[in-house]
Amino acid sequence: MPPVDVPLLGNVLVCAILIASSYTFAISLAAARGRPQLVQASRFGMFATIAFVAAAVFLLAYAFQAHDFRIRYVARYSDRSMSAGYLWTALWGGQDGSLLWWSFLLGGYSLAFTAWVKRRYLELQPWVYATLASIFAFFAILMLFAANPFATTYGPAPADGEGLNPLLQNYWMAIHPPALYMGLTGWAVPFGIVVAALMTGRVGDEWILMARRWVLLAFAFLSLGNLLGMFWSYEELGWGGYWAWDPVENASFMPWLLGTAYLHSVMIQERRGMLKVWNVSLLMGTFFFTIFGTFLTRSGLIASVHSFARSEIGIYFVWYMAALGLFIVTLIGWRLPELRSRYLTRDDFLVGTAVGAVLAVLIGIFSQYWALAAFVVAIAPTVLAYCWAIEKARIALARPTLRGRVGGAIESLLSREFAFVLNNWILTGMLLFVLIATTFPLISEQLRDQTVTVGPAYYNRWMVPLGLMLLFLMGVGPLIAWRKATGKNLVQAFMWPTAFSLLVMLVHIVAGSALGFPPLVDSSSIYETATGDALAQIGAVSPLVATTLATWVLVAIVQEFARGTAMRMRNAKESAPVALVQLVARARRRYGGYLVHLGIVLAYVGFTGAAYDVEREAALRPGGTMEVRGYTFRYDGWREEVDLNKRMVFGDVTALDSSGRELATLAPGKFVYRSHPEMPTSEVAIRTTPLEDMYVILSTIDPETSRATLRVIVRPFVWWIWFGGAILLLGVFVAAFPSVKEILGESEERSRAPRAAAATAAMLLAATLGGAALLVPGHAHAQADSSSTLHAHGGTVEIHDPTERQLFERVLCECGGCQRLPLSTCGCSWAENMRSELRQQLAAGATIVQIQADYRERFGARAIAVPSDSGLDRALWAVPVAIILAALGGLFVIGRRWRGRGGVAATEAPAGATGAEYDAKLEDELRRFEEP
Repeated sequence: MPPVDVPLLGNVLVCAILIASSYTFAISLAAARGRPQLVQASRFGMFATIAFVAAAVFLLAYAFQAHDFRIRYVARYSDRSMSAGYLWTALWGGQDGSLLWWSFLLGGYSLAFTAWVKRRYLELQPWVYATLASIFAFFAILMLFAANPFATTYGPAPADGEGLNPLLQNYWMAIHPPALYMGLTGWAVPFGIVVAALMTGRVGDEWILMARRWVLLAFAFLSLGNLLGMFWSYEELGWGGYWAWDPVENASFMPWLLGTAYLHSVMIQERRGMLKVWNVSLLMGTFFFTIFGTFLTRSGLIASVHSFARSEIGIYFVWYMAALGLFIVTLIGWRLPELRSRYLTRDDFLVGTAVGAVLAVLIGIFSQYWALAAFVVAIAPTVLAYCWAIEKARIALARPTLRGRVGGAIESLLSREFAFVLNNWILTGMLLFVLIATTFPLISEQLRDQTVTVGPAYYNRWMVPLGLMLLFLMGVGPLIAWRKATGKNLVQAFMWPTAFSLLVMLVHIVAGSALGFPPLVDSSSIYETATGDALAQIGAVSPLVATTLATWVLVAIVQEFARGTAMRMRNAKESAPVALVQLVARARRRYGGYLVHLGIVLAYVGFTGAAYDVEREAALRPGGTMEVRGYTFRYDGWREEVDLNKRMVFGDVTALDSSGRELATLAPGKFVYRSHPEMPTSEVAIRTTPLEDMYVILSTIDPETSRATLRVIVRPFVWWIWFGGAILLLGVFVAAFPSVKEILGESEERSRAPRAAAATAAMLLAATLGGAALLVPGHAHAQADSSSTLHAHGGTVEIHDPTERQLFERVLCECGGCQRLPLSTCGCSWAENMRSELRQQLAAGATIVQIQADYRERFGARAIAVPSDSGLDRALWAVPVAIILAALGGLFVIGRRWRGRGGVAATEAPAGATGAEYDAKLEDELRRFEEP
C-alpha cells in the first residue's frame, strides 16, 4: 500500500487545476479590461495551473510504479509484470490518462509561452492567458465528472491489473503519442494569440509575427506525429499498409490540412494586406479541429481501431465545440469592419443565398435527397446572416471611431498570390472530403437509422485526383512571380521543369513496363456506375501523372535553389557551397518552405509506389520457396523464444535475388503475451532499401508439421515516404530557426527573447531528429488504444484474380470478433470461409453487384466497405464535389473582381525603368520583406 492516499490526493489536484484555471481566467479578463497591473497575477495563476497539472501527472505516474490498483485506471492499464518504462507509457494508454496527458502538454506550451513573451505584447497577453485557462478548465471538468484518472475501483482492489494492450508494449509507444499530442495541443497557443488580436482589435500583422514560430512548432510536431503513426501502422499491425483512413488517423490529418493552408495564405496577408478574415478563420478552425479530433477519438461514436470505448464523455465535447464554434463566429463577425476592406451588404447575403440555392439543386440532383441538400446549403447563408447582424451591431456601437480601410488586391490571376488561394481551395476541399466521409456513419444513422461503413477504398479513389491537383499547385506556386507574371517570366520559369517532366513521362511510357513500373495499372471500380468507371480510369493513369508532376515540382524546387545560388556566386563572389548556405540563411522562410515542398514531393513518390505492389501468400514446409517480383523467398523453419512477458514464435525466411545470391534473412513472428493470450500480435519483418521493401508476415504456423503460411509483399519506394517526412521536418526547422542576431540578442525588435527563440529552435530540431529516426532500420511502433479490440488473427488471405480482389475489397468481415477489416486483408477463419463461399458464387456466374447486394441483405449496410452510388449514399461524394466546384467558380469570379480593384492600387514602375528592371527590383524587395 502506498504511503499516501493517492486517489484522494489526485482528486484534490484535479479540483485545484479547475480552481487555478478559473482564477487565471477571471484575473486575466480583469487585466484585459483596463487593469494592466493584474497581468503579473495572470502569469502567477498560469504557473499555479501548470504546477497542479504537473503534480497530478507525476502522482498518477507514481501510482503506476507503486501498482496502486485501487485506482481503476491503473488496474485497467498495467500489471505487476510490466517494466518501469511501459508503466510510464501507460499514462496515456487509455482515455482518462490521455486527457490528463493532454493537459500536461498544454501546460508545457503555456509555460514556454509565458517564459517567452515576458513584457512584450502586453495588451495581448491577458487574452492569451484567459484563452489557455479556459481550455485547462474544460479538461479539468472532463476529468472531474466524466473521465477521472484517479477514480477508484469498485470493491476491494484487485491483486494484479489487467495489463497494457500488447500492441502498446513497445518502445515507440513512448514517442508517437507524445509527438501527436504535442502537435494537437500546440495549436492552442496560436489560437489564444488570434483570439487576443480579435478581442483587442489589433488585427494587423503584429499577431502574425507573434504566432509565427508557435504555428511552425505545432505544425512540425503534428507532422511528426502523423509520420510516426504511419510508421507504426506499417511495421506493427502487419496488414502491409501505412495509412488506413481510420477515423482517428483522419482526426489528426484534418487540422494538418488547415494548418498547411494557413501557412500559405498568411503570406498573402503579410505582403498585400488581404485574406484577413480567411486567415483568422483558418487558424481558429485548426484549433477547433484538434478538439473535434479529440472528440472523435474519445467519444467512441465512430468505429475505429484506435478509438476508446463509447462513453458519456462525448456530450461534454459536443457542448464545448458548440460553444467554441459560436464564440469563433461571433468574434470574427464582431471584427469584420476591421478585417475587411468593406462592410458586408445585403448583396453579399443575397449572393450567398443564390450560391446556396445552386448547390442545393446540384446536391439534390446527384443524391435525390433534397432534405439533406437544403440543410447543407442553409449553413452558409445562416452563418453569413449572423455575421451580418453582428457587424451591423458593431458598426452601430462604434460608428464614431470606426474608420474605413483600403485593402489590398490581387492584380492578376497569373500570380503567386492567386496560386496560393487555389492551394487553399484544394486543401480545404480535401478537408471537406475527409470530414464528410469520417462523419457519414453518424449522419446516416441519424437521418435513416442505418449504420454504414466508409472504408479505405473510398478515400483511396477520391483523394487521388485531389492529391494530384495539390501536387500540381505545389509546383506552380514557386514558379509564378508575385503580383503579376509576364509571358517572359512564365516561359523562363516553366521551361526546364516542363522539359524534364515531359522527358520522364516519355521514359515512363516507353520503358516503364520493362522496368516493372508500367505507366498504366489495373484499377478496380468502387461503384458500378459511370462515376466508378471515371474514378477507375483516373486511378489507372495516376502513377504516370504522379511521376510526371513529381518531376515537374522537383525540378522547379531545384531550379529555385540553383538560381539563387548562382546569383550569390556572381554578386558575392562566393563558392557554390558557401553561396547555397548563405542563400538559405538569408531567406530561411522561403527556402525552408521549399524544403517542406521537397519532402512532400518525395513522399508522393513513395505513395505512387503503392500502385506497383506485388503480393503473394503461400503455405510452405521448411525448404519451400515462393517467387515474388523476381525474388525468391525460402522458408527455413521456425523457432520459439520465451521471456517473462510473452512467448515468441518466429519463422526464418531467406530472401534471394534472381541469381540465387542471399540478400537478407527475415524473421517474421507472432507474440503471445501472458496477460492477453487471446490477443497475439504480428511482428513483421522488413528489408528496406530506397528502391523497394520486402515485407514478410507470418500468418500461421503448424508446430507439428513445421508448415508456415507466409504473406510476402514487395512494395516499391516506401523508404521515400520516411525520407520525405524527415526533409519536411528539416524544412520547418530551417524556416523557424532564429537568425544569429536573434540568438545573440542584437535584433532591436526581438532582442528581449533570444533564449526563447533558441529554445523554440531546439524543440523544432527535436521534431526533425524524430523524423530522421524513421530512416533507422528496425521495427517501429506507435499508439493503438488499449481499450479497443485489436486482434491479430492467424489465417490465409489468397486472392486469385482482380475480380476477386475487387469483390473482397468491397465487403467487410462480420465474424464479430475482429475489427471488421475487408475480406481482402482479414485473415480470421470466418473471413477465409466467407471468401470460399463468395468464390463459389463467382464461379456460378453471379456478378459482383449481385453478390454485394446479397451480402448487404444478409449482414446489413455496415458490412459494405464503400456505400452505394445512389440515394443518400451518393451525397457522400456529391456534397463535397458540388461545394468544391462552386468554390472554384466563386474564386475566379472574386479573383476577377480583385484584379479590377488591383489595377488601380497597383504600384507603378518608376519612370524610365524597363519591365525586366522593375520586376527584378520588385522581386528583390519582396525577398528582403520575406525574411523574418
